[in-house]
Amino acid sequence: MNRIIMMVLRLFVKAPLYLFQIWWYGRGSRAGTPDAYECVKKVTIAANRAGKVTIDSYGIENIPKENGFVFFPNHQGLYDVLAVLESCPVPFAFVIKKEAANVILLKQVIGALKSISIDREDIRQSMKVIQQVAEEVKKGKNFLIFAEGTRSRKGNTLLDFKGGSFKSAVKAKCPIVPCALIDSFKPFDEKSVQPTTVKIVYLPPIYYEEYQQMKTVEIAAEVKSRIERAIAEHTSASSSV
Repeated sequence: MNRIIMMVLRLFVKAPLYLFQIWWYGRGSRAGTPDAYECVKKVTIAANRAGKVTIDSYGIENIPKENGFVFFPNHQGLYDVLAVLESCPVPFAFVIKKEAANVILLKQVIGALKSISIDREDIRQSMKVIQQVAEEVKKGKNFLIFAEGTRSRKGNTLLDFKGGSFKSAVKAKCPIVPCALIDSFKPFDEKSVQPTTVKIVYLPPIYYEEYQQMKTVEIAAEVKSRIERAIAEHTSASSSV
């Protein structure tokens, strides 16, 4: 929370303009366009600079060249999406729980990127979201889904990934891109405002041909395992420097 306050204070003069720009891109046919994504990305980079957060990204070359795929990162904290937004070169939308969908600024970002809120307590609405994401991915839109369903609150330790989170990807028969977030809990979930670095590792995609015979719980376990290995490799590399 302290870092969020610092971001707002350091961007106090520009904040109204940024908020207006994101709101404007969330209106009508502008929503969900590459220009809308670039606007959100620009504001994200400015916020990260104001908050003294550096993003180290790895494996950008693993992001599929053709659109129509789903990112599946681990979920460490409120900051996670900002790490992906700064580092990712291609537009994407995300699925977010309804409780966070009306938070100021986040609400405008959801509109600009044409992201989708989900009510996990409403099975019928959840099924509609799964189908909607699948249909949009088939048409070439990229999405980000947190398969843990909630923040781990355990630092770089993961919760179990939920098989149901992968149903949209299976229905779309699209590439699944595991993403390892490292220390993403630090910017917003710790009280410190000292400079901090967040790492994101884009792992090689898993294509439909590789997972078509697997159950969603098996896909979930495999993606979790790959992310855990990447976190272990990158944290051990940092500690040995």
